[in-house]
Amino acid sequence: MIIDGKLVSEKIRTEISKRVQKLQSQNIVPGLAVIIVGDNPASQSYVRSKQRTCEKLGMYSEQYDLDADVSESELLTLIEKLNNTEKLHGILVQLPLPKHIDESRVIEAIDPRKDVDCFHPLNVGKLTTGVEGFKPCTPAGIIELLAYYEIELEGKEAVVLGRSNIVGKPIALMLLEKNATVTICHSRTKNLETILKRADIIVAAIGKPHFLKADMVKEGAVIIDVGINRIETGLVGDVAFEPVQQKTSYITPVPGGVGPMTITMLMKNTLEACEKIAFDAK
Repeated sequence: MIIDGKLVSEKIRTEISKRVQKLQSQNIVPGLAVIIVGDNPASQSYVRSKQRTCEKLGMYSEQYDLDADVSESELLTLIEKLNNTEKLHGILVQLPLPKHIDESRVIEAIDPRKDVDCFHPLNVGKLTTGVEGFKPCTPAGIIELLAYYEIELEGKEAVVLGRSNIVGKPIALMLLEKNATVTICHSRTKNLETILKRADIIVAAIGKPHFLKADMVKEGAVIIDVGINRIETGLVGDVAFEPVQQKTSYITPVPGGVGPMTITMLMKNTLEACEKIAFDAK
């Protein structure tokens, strides 16, 4: 069965919209600020999608386009200003940043209550220790997809391909929280195919087109493809979709699988940040 990320995303957005309307009735509007440094076309496209989604859901958004040569101090000054802007409940700095800017310093400058990407060390620590808080958008979207399709995680063997801070590490923690047995594989992993073939669930997040082949997957496995790779024929994932599909019980397509969920979960985090800040103010 193909996991339909667009369908699940729309259902969640409907619920978000209802909660936004409830806040609006109290003269509260969730607000998101997005900072983009430089003119990376992929980043620009992604940021535009975020703005359109905010508008559709009745949320407020601001976008700050900074030159690629902006100084780190200027960027930090802007973040401090946004931290103190009451109508903004979420702050997102589009990564990657130019090499002359320290990404860690920038992420740590964001108010943890407004860190809707869940990159701040405080929020990462909460995720690691199981404390309630923001969940990183793409991994949270994956968990929502698995839940919607009632895919059992408890006691299952899950393999995560990739160890990035954005997807690999957090999805491993979130699967572990659901009582799956989790293995993280990466470029130094030995006997990779042996590990993959015993997996009930595989999350592919390494950024290599068509890396996961049918002979690496056991019959009936669940495949979550996080990869977004642009090749001559268009966008493809990390999974060789058609041959792998023949062996799976569930699989996400690219595009249309995990992708739509990422922005949706960003909107959900922004909404929840707004609700918490508004509640704490009372």
